[in-house]
Amino acid sequence: MLRITPDRSNDDVRLRLEGRLTGPWVQELERCWTDLLPTEQKKAVVDLTGVTFIGKDGRVILATLWEQGAIFHATDCLTRSIIESITGSRPFQRGGI
Repeated sequence: MLRITPDRSNDDVRLRLEGRLTGPWVQELERCWTDLLPTEQKKAVVDLTGVTFIGKDGRVILATLWEQGAIFHATDCLTRSIIESITGSRPFQRGGI
């Protein structure tokens, strides 16, 4: 199961993910991403701190989101490693997020 919580309370849009990013949940994330306006996608932060598993299909959607302008927030070692392999850089981190 994957919970996706959109938050537009700040200047950016945040999609907070919690659970497993695989299977039918990948399509749900894709739908939520598509529902964002193109200008919102350019400022969107995908918060992966609550993600417990990322499948191969989850990696594919994350790569697509990154190509479309997503910024990733990850703190877990494995999740950070996956994001680094997709983006070639460290995921966005800021204290208290």
